[in-house]
Amino acid sequence: MRFVIVTGMSGGGKSTAMKMLEDAGFYCADNMPVPLIEKFMELLAMPDNGIQKVALGLDVRADQSFEDITRLITRLRQTYTFEILFLEASDNVLLKRYKETRRIHPLSVDGDLMSGIRRERALLESIRAVAEYVIDTTNLLTRELKTELDRIFVSGQAYNSLMVNVMSFGFKHGIPQDADLVFDVRFLPNPFYIDELTGLDKEVQDYVMGYPEAHAFIDKLTDMIEFLIPNYIKEGKYQLVIAIGCTGGQHRSVTLAGELYNRLKDKGDYGLTLRHRDTVG
Repeated sequence: MRFVIVTGMSGGGKSTAMKMLEDAGFYCADNMPVPLIEKFMELLAMPDNGIQKVALGLDVRADQSFEDITRLITRLRQTYTFEILFLEASDNVLLKRYKETRRIHPLSVDGDLMSGIRRERALLESIRAVAEYVIDTTNLLTRELKTELDRIFVSGQAYNSLMVNVMSFGFKHGIPQDADLVFDVRFLPNPFYIDELTGLDKEVQDYVMGYPEAHAFIDKLTDMIEFLIPNYIKEGKYQLVIAIGCTGGQHRSVTLAGELYNRLKDKGDYGLTLRHRDTVG
């Protein structure tokens, strides 16, 4: 039997992950009271129970101590075999998600969302450290999260311990706050005069990549990123955001972000996404 405990930051995607696992054939139980968890696992361990895949969702609640859950998990690992899936996101993204849903954070005091998020992150630090799978959903679309879960729990493929997010942006709209590496491609000629076209269109891509400097840049950038990725994985980094910017985020950055994505895909044991933050069309 495969038993997975799904936990993580509130707003990190736990409920979505539970629904996806249920669609994948897992028997899902969510927010079970702590005193019942050990009994639940005892029942599942009985022979011929007919259940082959189980996902148990656990999260921080104001009415129960997560320290109790952490101690329980430590004790249960001495007897039972199970995996922990931990879902998280950046503080700013969690704050945005809570504001959009108008939900109250279980640990917020006097409605202070950020204080609740920070308290929760500190509480969950110990369980995150022992999780087999940590997925950062900051820059993941729902379908991309599903792809990662299918890789791990359906196809049985290797876990992508590092998610690489390639992003284009425009400097006039601000540098992405969650960027780890930022590259400025405003040294290339700007094809802004091509009306109604962006770096998603072949005409613009051909224009930008028609300059030797563009090829030299992408060659050097790819070489550096391919050097960095295994070292980031070795150091336990879970997410790498590579931001490539031009003036408006419409042409040069979009073209080169796409070029980098194409060079990195299907090349290593890491996840890869591409997003154009400021592109219209």
